[in-house]
Amino acid sequence: MSDVADMIAGLMRREGGYVNHPADRGGPTHFGITQATLSTYLGREASLSEVENLKAPLASLIYLKNYYYGPGIDQLPSSIQSFVFDSGVNHGPQQALIFVQRSCNLLGAKPPLKEDGIMGDNTRRAASTAARRFSARFIKILIAERRHFYFKIVEAEPTQQVFLRGWLNRLAEFDDAETRFA
Repeated sequence: MSDVADMIAGLMRREGGYVNHPADRGGPTHFGITQATLSTYLGREASLSEVENLKAPLASLIYLKNYYYGPGIDQLPSSIQSFVFDSGVNHGPQQALIFVQRSCNLLGAKPPLKEDGIMGDNTRRAASTAARRFSARFIKILIAERRHFYFKIVEAEPTQQVFLRGWLNRLAEFDDAETRFA
């Protein structure tokens, strides 16, 4: 569907600019890049000022390396890449791939996938089969898995309730897009 530059542009729009919300467990972010993620990328502790002044080109490079190519999102069917990429930024790439694996299992993947969040040949094949055979249903299940995950976060940590509406609005963008293209 989208190429990676379009995915990154959409992601940066959804994430917005610099945010340092006291209830955000990820700490300060800019374009969704946390201080910890920037520190890892730089190979040293990033300052709050560096997060605040992060430029879009560097954020894009981090997204490409750590959230797209690194975890293997580029190896998934194009119809789900944008959703899984966004999930990876929001929840971590491993959790995003668990959404894919669990959804494939719900659709009857043979053999059943190990839900470990690691991109391997079985995950790649099962996702390709699910996208081809179940198309819109596959996307609906992915969306439902992520929605359920948001509610589990709030249930486990009620302070995160403040973010739930925004998370669900973010998810609705994919639900609406799926409806338009189905």
